[in-house]
Parts: sequence; structure tokens; C-alpha cells
Amino acid sequence: MADFEAIDTAQVLEEGLAALRCGDARLAQARFIGIADDPRALFPLAQACRSLGDTAGAQVALGRLLARQPGHVAALLMSGDLLGDGDVRAASAFYQAALANANANPAAVPATLHPDLHRARAYLENAGPLYEAHLHARLESAGIADMAGLPRVAHAIDLLTGKAEIFLQRPSSFYFPGLPQMEFFPRTMFPWLEAVEAASAAMLGELQAVLAGDAFAPYVETHAGRPPAPNPLRDDPRWSACYLWKAGAPVPGIADRCPATMTALASAPMPIIPERSPMALFSKLTPGTHIQPHHGLLNTRLIVHVPLIAPPGAALRVGSQTREWRVGEALVFDDSIEHEAWNRGTSDRTVLLFEIWRPELSADERAALTVLFGAVGAFVDEG
Repeated sequence: MADFEAIDTAQVLEEGLAALRCGDARLAQARFIGIADDPRALFPLAQACRSLGDTAGAQVALGRLLARQPGHVAALLMSGDLLGDGDVRAASAFYQAALANANANPAAVPATLHPDLHRARAYLENAGPLYEAHLHARLESAGIADMAGLPRVAHAIDLLTGKAEIFLQRPSSFYFPGLPQMEFFPRTMFPWLEAVEAASAAMLGELQAVLAGDAFAPYVETHAGRPPAPNPLRDDPRWSACYLWKAGAPVPGIADRCPATMTALASAPMPIIPERSPMALFSKLTPGTHIQPHHGLLNTRLIVHVPLIAPPGAALRVGSQTREWRVGEALVFDDSIEHEAWNRGTSDRTVLLFEIWRPELSADERAALTVLFGAVGAFVDEG
């Protein structure tokens, strides 16, 4: 009996599909309704209902199908289509789910769905500004119109409306849990920064004296006994560095020629770890050079850039935020979040770069991490 029922269901399914292909949506609907417990009948049933203008019937069929197969791309797309302009937020959710599932397994998506996926992307691009305008209008009606003073709220809206992507800390070497996920840090968090910026003119003079010599070397270098870094700019002088502090010690011949810079650095909360930190350098990027997206080693530190030579067209992206360098205006960022940099200007870009402790770390945590990082270095050296 079971075999007979299976054959009968298959026959009814084929009859419904044949009717659908011939444009007889009513006959197709009748056939599919009779075998609606078979998941194979649910999507063509939704197609038949849609052709007949039975939006509610199509949505019921799609809902039953998605309850069993949440990643059914065609069903997600049709669900978004049926909502149309009536519920932009719900339609966007279905389109976003369709695109996410299609991106997760592109080989499983038939070519016939590609135009629908393009249409879904276009819908989301148009819906985003409408949603954003709606949110800002509500905020303004509540007396909250100046978002300049609420950068985190503004960023949250960008994430909500799809203008920005969520980027998280992914250090390549050491991860410390529980730290805030921030890309660029407000300058007001670092009272000592004003004194460092005030020394920019003096630091520039010292940099120019160093530039006259031969003190710069590729920022990423191949080291004997270690695998080469997977960086396109490895051993490439287009991205180069001149160290003032390296491996926890001042660099002879450079540090003593840059007293103003060394004095400014002394006010910053740089980690002091034997044979590891402080670390401070002049970083130079030549015109047309692009540092590809990457992650730093640790999330227990922040990186500070003090731009000394900053041509137009030179910028730094950290996560979803991009900032242009401006002479004398420091940037503080978490380099354990994906970041990249480029110089599309016509002259070199050079910044003073150094690391500082994360401000959220307590004195006891910093002490423990100092010992821990020292132990890691000793283990590596002994190994």
C-alpha cells in the first residue's frame, strides 16, 4: 500500500507541475493542495497561488516550507516579493536571509535565481535609506537630532540599516576576552594625547632629519628561522619603518636624534615588557601603495598614529570606519580588528606609530600580562 501511495503522490506532483508549466495555475493548485503534506509540493503550490492572486495561500505554503527548510533560497525570495512595499522591514529580512543562504552555498543556487538575487540586493539598497530616514525622523521627533555627539548610536544605526558591517577583534596571536569592540577610540579618553600632538612640528623636524639618511627598512621583513609573512608587501620598501623603540629598547642612532619625539612618547602609557615593548616607529607609505586588510597580533593594546606627513588621498580603514590622516591629529584604533590603509596621494605619507595599553585593563591585569608576554617570548626564544 505504501508503494502505491508513493507512486500516486509522485504522479499527482507531476500532473501539478505539468499544469503549472502549461499556465493552468488553478489545476496545478488543486493537484498540489491534495498532496500538500509532501514538501516537494509546497513551493510549486506557492507559485500556483501567486499566479492566481492568492497571496495568503502562497504565504501559508511558503511558511510551511520554510519551517522545514529555513534555507530554501527561492522560498525566501518569494516571501520577500509577496510582502513588497507593504512591510519593507519584513521583506528586507527575507531578502537578507535569501542572500545570506545563497552566499553560504553558491554552488547550490540555480542560475535561474541569479536575477532574483540581484533584484533582492537592489531592493535592500533602496530600502536602507528609507529605513534610516524613518529612524532619524523618530529620533528628531524625540528631540535627538544631533548625532555628532552620539557616534555609537550613529554607528548602531549604520549597522542596523546595512550601511556598515560588524567587525570584531580577531588578533592573530593573543586574545583577551571581555574588551569592548571599538574600532577608533575617542580622543577624550586619552588626556596625554594633547601633549603628544603639540609636539608634532618638532617631531616633523626630527623625522625630516632621519629621512635624509638611510634609516628606513621594509615594515614587513623576512626573518631567518621563521616562515615568511603572508603579506604582499613583505620585504617591500614601499611600506617602510624607522624604529625609535624596538624590542623594548631605544634604537641607537635614531632615538638620540629624536629627543622631542622620545619626550612625547614618554607621556603615553606604552607597555614595558623586556625584549618586546615599548614599540614606536616612523611608518612611511609611498604613493600608490595599499596595505591589504589584516589583523594585528594582540587585542590588549591599541595603536596610535600621529600623522606628520599626510597628503590628500591617504586613509586608514578599521572595520567599517575610514579616516583620512590629518597632520597633527592623532588616531587611536584597535588593530586586532580588520584594517587596511592606502596612499592614493602624490607624495609619501608618514606617521609616528606606537602602541599603548588598552585603557580598560586594570593595573593588576597589565602586570599579569607583562609577565605572561615575557614568558611567551622566553618560550619562543628557548624553543
